[in-house]
Amino acid sequence: MSSQTPHDDTPESGAPTDVAPTGRGTPKPAHELTADEERGAVNWEAIAADADFKKLLASKTGFIVPTTIFFLVYYFALPVLVGWFPDLMKTKIGSVNFAYLFALSQFFMAWIVAALYVGKAAGWDKAAASLLAKFKK
Repeated sequence: MSSQTPHDDTPESGAPTDVAPTGRGTPKPAHELTADEERGAVNWEAIAADADFKKLLASKTGFIVPTTIFFLVYYFALPVLVGWFPDLMKTKIGSVNFAYLFALSQFFMAWIVAALYVGKAAGWDKAAASLLAKFKK
């Protein structure tokens, strides 16, 4: 038996979070930069103090908070209505009762909220990109 320690084939890297550029002769793309390599590229304190950034945060908060509250109220309305107003929820509408229709409507509501969010998020992404471009000059 040999008392040698096994060889570790883990590649050496420049930092604990380094993405090893295997055989690339060009600089790393931005999404592969480590925190150490990216440090100082953007003045985040200046961005945080900028009026456009504060406007972007207010816009996001103005949409996300009320939408989340609406979603939670709508979602928890079904068990509350079934518990407190069982006769209402047993009301037949066509061949199904109101509780089943309300439960089905929650799927549509979630899809509508998701579609609205995707549309708003596209605008926020554009605003964030223009904000970063303003500070990367």
